[in-house]
Amino acid sequence: MIEERAYWLAWSQIPGIGSILLKRVQQHFGTLGEAWTASEHALAQVEGLGVRLANVIIETRSRLDPKEFLEKHLQTNPNFWTPSDRDYPRLLLEIPSPPPVLYYRGQTDSLENQGITPLISIVGTRFPTAHGRRWTRKIGTALAKHGFTVVSGMAMGIDSEAHRACLEAGGRTLAVLGTGLDIIYPPSHRQLYEEIQQQGLLLSEYPAETKPNKGNFPARNRIIAGLSRAILVMEAPEKSGALITAQYANDFCRDVYTLPNSPDVEEARGCLRLIHGGAEMIIQENELLEMLGAIPKLDAGKQLSLFEPAETTPISDLAPEYVKVLGAIATQPTSFDLVVQNTGLPAGEISGILLQLELLGLVSQLPGMRYQRKD
Repeated sequence: MIEERAYWLAWSQIPGIGSILLKRVQQHFGTLGEAWTASEHALAQVEGLGVRLANVIIETRSRLDPKEFLEKHLQTNPNFWTPSDRDYPRLLLEIPSPPPVLYYRGQTDSLENQGITPLISIVGTRFPTAHGRRWTRKIGTALAKHGFTVVSGMAMGIDSEAHRACLEAGGRTLAVLGTGLDIIYPPSHRQLYEEIQQQGLLLSEYPAETKPNKGNFPARNRIIAGLSRAILVMEAPEKSGALITAQYANDFCRDVYTLPNSPDVEEARGCLRLIHGGAEMIIQENELLEMLGAIPKLDAGKQLSLFEPAETTPISDLAPEYVKVLGAIATQPTSFDLVVQNTGLPAGEISGILLQLELLGLVSQLPGMRYQRKD
């Protein structure tokens, strides 16, 4: 029997099938293995796919064997997760565009992947002021010392300051790259790359030998936002990749915080725009830590997992929207789309609630973005 991860890998090779459309295919058929053998007519029923793409799919799968391709791919890309794998980062499963293949290099951490250890992103301009650098180091150090994992993109400027501050404080940091994991970009960050590999994790949705490409980096930013519970924009001009990350964060229902500065400072005007749009201001380290939840409250005696929640919470203690979502889930497998339809709540909000209901032991997630209530 072919592993489902082989189908995720195979589907990722089909031209015109991006991460959003692939998630729709998976939700429509339940598994990508089932979708791989579907007829042209059945494929064309998927929202946004149509007859033209259905023909492309049929032509591609006629010459691509998923099992053989997986075996060959593993020779140059030995370490990767797909959404069918237990260790795939849970928070990425909740976004509309989870990468079908996520390559990794370094030290993995199951609590991070399960969404229990909180990941906080720090992003910003490649050309920061002394003010931006100083505060990035200050915040990166504070987060590391209080048990948060810092996520960034290993770019020049704010990104590299965040990674280094975290490493120097003895914390963990994740770098999401816009290249293959075998390519260090920028080349001047070779030492930083090696340190992150030893003390944290490098991630990319691009296979080995993928060189820097302008279009890769905005797509990379959605992964940074999707992995994290909150995004800190330390310094950014009005046209900045950091603002793209902040927009993804808003789309994914993540909190956005930003560092204020004078309107006279061009490198920080994007931050003022974010504040105008509702982002929280970073004023003091301790205040920020309080807003982020301070030190994560973990049970040192028991490791939580996706499949074995710690304990069940009484329904009477749940917020009304949690009760509404829980009421839309049957003891039989219920699709995500049906939960959205029956509750009328935004899909992003429902995704977050479902994640919390899983952690509380009230529902379990099944393959194919289906959920089942536990009695």
